[in-house]
Amino acid sequence: MLTTKRTTTRHPRGVDRRRRRLLGSLSVVVAALVTLSLNAPPSLAGTTPTSGGARPVTVDVTGGGNARIDWQACPEQPDDPGTRCGTLRLPVDWARPGGETFPLALARRPATDPAARIGVLVFNPGGPGLSGVDVALTAASQLGPDVLRRFDIVGFDPRGTVRSAPVRCSSALLGQQPSLTPANAAEFERLRTYNRQLRDDCRANSGPLFDHLDSVSVARDTDAVRAALGERQLSLYQWSYGTLIGQSYAELFPDRVRALVMDSVMDHSQGVREYFRGGAASNEALFHEFVTWCERNPGCALHGRDVPALYDRLMRRADAGTLVDAATGTPLSWFELGFATFVNFFDATWADLATMLLALERGEPASLASPMVPVDGDEDLTEYALPAFCQDWSLPIDGFADWNRYLDLSRATAPHLRASPLAVRFAAVCLGWTATNPQHRLQVRTSAPLLVLNGRYDPATPYDGAQRVVRQLGSRGHLLTYEGSGHASYPRTECTRRQVERYLITRTTPPVGASCPAAPV
Repeated sequence: MLTTKRTTTRHPRGVDRRRRRLLGSLSVVVAALVTLSLNAPPSLAGTTPTSGGARPVTVDVTGGGNARIDWQACPEQPDDPGTRCGTLRLPVDWARPGGETFPLALARRPATDPAARIGVLVFNPGGPGLSGVDVALTAASQLGPDVLRRFDIVGFDPRGTVRSAPVRCSSALLGQQPSLTPANAAEFERLRTYNRQLRDDCRANSGPLFDHLDSVSVARDTDAVRAALGERQLSLYQWSYGTLIGQSYAELFPDRVRALVMDSVMDHSQGVREYFRGGAASNEALFHEFVTWCERNPGCALHGRDVPALYDRLMRRADAGTLVDAATGTPLSWFELGFATFVNFFDATWADLATMLLALERGEPASLASPMVPVDGDEDLTEYALPAFCQDWSLPIDGFADWNRYLDLSRATAPHLRASPLAVRFAAVCLGWTATNPQHRLQVRTSAPLLVLNGRYDPATPYDGAQRVVRQLGSRGHLLTYEGSGHASYPRTECTRRQVERYLITRTTPPVGASCPAAPV
């Protein structure tokens, strides 16, 4: 059901198998997103494609030479007669198109009905660090049959990630990461010094591509893919961090956009103050959604309890150093408790969150996600995707007093959770960086209608940010609200799927104020 006003109507308890399959795929992606956006190496790196196979397509991207996609059978799906994988050599620095190149990894799943084919639909799942190739390889389980029938599904691993010359850094150095919530000026400076050392190490181990990971460069890569495929225009579905790529593409190549879906959109116009405040407000709202669910659901492990008071007691124990991870005996900080809570916001796993909090209260082992960098102890180098974020976001913090002012703002906005753990994490990791693609108001001049889809309760891309993006897009921007909780909204209900797929196929946008009810939790 599509509505044009805010609603809390819930779908019936019966959930069809297709929705369960889509949400299963989403859960895998969300788990990877949380991990990758917090520095874990990609777990689905696969095999880097090599040249050979089907007859290549060529495109002039250097001004003097040709780049080509060398298609071949995909290593992960060697028996799939249709899906093909390939590489496209592209400039490391688009300001020097005749200079050094790198291999961009792609996958393509052809439309199931060539006679009804509209064109190419390019997917980017964001992260930074998630694999567009993997999305293309699993498209049959994630997209509706009408979309599969009418579009070639193309995904690529953005430069510096997974199969596309991934950034690599010293595992030993990554394992020495200081606290991401410095307690004093000395710890703040230690973190800033460490970031500089890590940046130098990653650059030394990754080569010149390290300095060209921003979304503008990836948008130019996207247009090179379009040209190599022989397409006049592209349709694009981008979510989360990938929406920065879609925004950049629409700004740079407005006439080459046929359709663009931005699901869980990032507002790339906000300054550092709004970055902290908006993230904190969004996560506090999600905490209250969890509390409401627990009050109404007898199956909640904390049903009948004063959950906010319990959570505040856990936070005070963390401050006092008496909140301990029973599995390791390690004390937990307020930030680590908040992060373990926040991970459950991505897919509204309220039952798991309640069980975790009860175990912490009782001093029992709990399943806790850690914000620290997991590294491969058997390898000298670890793949590390976060430098791309630091090149896209300018988050200047002058010193420890300035850092504390932003945390105080967050605490005032989110009295229970205290902050957005993701916002704090990224700000700490990028401390001392100079962004090459800093925030700005969107300047999109495309004639195509653009669809923005965002959950009202989203832990990573706040809803008010989606509203600002739509305003910046002007008459071309159209917002569809998912009234539920979680990150990435397209697969969650029949309503969101229907509206997105209708738009992709016909470019018909929903009416002003349209929303889709929340899925049952």
